[in-house]
Amino acid sequence: MTSDAISRTKLVIPAWWPLLLGLLVLAVPTIASLSSSAWSTDTGAHGPIVLATGLWLLYHDGLRPPPPGATAHWRPALPVFVVGLLSYAFGRAYDFISVEGLGLYLVFVGMVIRLAGLAAVRRHLFPLFYLALCLPPPGWLMTELTAPLQVLVSWASEGLAAALGFPIAREGVVLHVAQYQLLVEDACAGLNSLFGLTAISLLYIFLAHRASLRHAGILLLAVIPIAILANIIRVFGLILITYYFGDAAAQGFMHSTTGMVMFVVGLLLIMAFDQVVSRWLLRSPAP
Repeated sequence: MTSDAISRTKLVIPAWWPLLLGLLVLAVPTIASLSSSAWSTDTGAHGPIVLATGLWLLYHDGLRPPPPGATAHWRPALPVFVVGLLSYAFGRAYDFISVEGLGLYLVFVGMVIRLAGLAAVRRHLFPLFYLALCLPPPGWLMTELTAPLQVLVSWASEGLAAALGFPIAREGVVLHVAQYQLLVEDACAGLNSLFGLTAISLLYIFLAHRASLRHAGILLLAVIPIAILANIIRVFGLILITYYFGDAAAQGFMHSTTGMVMFVVGLLLIMAFDQVVSRWLLRSPAP
């Protein structure tokens, strides 16, 4: 093969293709594990959506493979690669999917640094942060956050139902509705849907108001309270279903249905609050 043919081959096959191949080798088994575990539950159901939209967002924001002959940024990328590969190996060996997913994410960030430098990470900071939300949170974090949310949601739902005249009593996170008993589990406590609703809301805020930090900041502060409010509405809906149709209806098909309705309600509340903030900002003078 002549030198001209070798040069043309190098142009067709980029020098960074081993990095991409290595990333795919790591990503395929991890994504398969996530699909059969965390992403199949209420907690991580948003994972595939966030992964797809996060990669699209990086491309939409201008992240591209470097041209042939571009500088290889190995020095800042190497520590990220090492930590990511060690985390991946540890999580894979001991079946810690959160650690394994974090390791894969760090390897991906290391690849971005290697190809485009630290400036690309700073330039695409939000898409990279958003992409990390497809990873399942650690179990200890879920436990710590779930307990106070369970109490808050059950207390608020009991107060709303009692104010409307329904026969209801509460013992911790257990609601007694007439002769039925309703346990405010994790799926109704706000945490499971909180991650997905927060992730999709962040994407909406970034795409709609990235040019206005003031507007985006106000909406960002409202995401978690609105997500909790949507969960209170869901639990109240389950109370109504339990009271009128019995416990079997509330714990069956309607349980998952109210979860989907709650997700839609949360997004609609974010958009409605966005309209209120837009009108308020138009009337108020700019700082």
